[in-house]
Amino acid sequence: MRQARVKAEGTGYYHVVSRIVDRAFKMDDVEKEIFRGIMRRAEAFCGVRVLTYAVMSNHFHLLVEVGERTEVDEAELVRRMTLLYGKKHVAGVQRQWAEWRRMGLAHLVEEQQERLRARMYDLSAFVKTLKQRYSMSYNGRHGRKGTLWEDRFKSVLIEGAMGALAAVAAYIDLNPVRAGIVVDPKDYRWGGYGEACAGGRLAREGLAAVHGAGVGEWRQVQKSCRELLYVAGEERRAVEESGQVVRPGFSAAEVAHVLDEGGRLTLPQVLHCRVRYFTDGMALGSRAFVDGVFEQNRRLFGPKRKDGARRMRFAEWGELRTARALRIAPVQLPCA
Repeated sequence: MRQARVKAEGTGYYHVVSRIVDRAFKMDDVEKEIFRGIMRRAEAFCGVRVLTYAVMSNHFHLLVEVGERTEVDEAELVRRMTLLYGKKHVAGVQRQWAEWRRMGLAHLVEEQQERLRARMYDLSAFVKTLKQRYSMSYNGRHGRKGTLWEDRFKSVLIEGAMGALAAVAAYIDLNPVRAGIVVDPKDYRWGGYGEACAGGRLAREGLAAVHGAGVGEWRQVQKSCRELLYVAGEERRAVEESGQVVRPGFSAAEVAHVLDEGGRLTLPQVLHCRVRYFTDGMALGSRAFVDGVFEQNRRLFGPKRKDGARRMRFAEWGELRTARALRIAPVQLPCA
């Protein structure tokens, strides 16, 4: 059964997940680089902001800020089109517009421009643009036809408060750690934190926004990130063949025991697990935020339900709540 998608009134923040069909491992290092480039161009065209991301071999995660719709005049429209489609394509479009206007068919220009503007400042349109552009690129380079992606993407509406955004951002940046690809997320080139540590301007701007800091305050932003990304006392295993423990301490087996006994992990510890609240929770944030989402989307819930906010289990979540209780395995191993 498909989960209903909820969207914010005004500026909204979303955790987006989409997987390749059959969960096949299609994206090697070259493909990940191509995907990231298309992501940045789609981001610029649609007028959204990717705060952080993780491009994996068979899926991707994005934390996306979608602002309120603003006016886009023809000059700005052409600039954005050029970023996404290239100069040659856009030059052809402009020639067509000029011809229509010469023939007294200016309304055709306006109609086409409005269709393009409708794809801006909208989460679904952004993800559709990204996935379609990458699919076309991938299929063309590999002599392939057909869809590349499983069904539709998942999204969870996240409160814009720093605590909720920071937790989800850290969860996304820890994807390659949970997968056992790297020990330190800064070493993964196709994630927001790794790109930021390598000096990427857009990645640093995104994480600065997550932590409520200025663009020039990267050291403070990095310190805030590390408080969630690195678990004091947790056992970290190297990827080398030796499997040597880099730093002894809180092991994955102990995490499993805590979960089995219904105990509570710290927030940094639980972020090293698979957390379904972040992918299937519908909305995530404070009680007031989730209750507000519930009231705005009352039709999506059963008639007996009185409020929206639900407590989250197995960790010290603080004031965070979710719109769905997720009784089956909301927190799962493996932990890296």
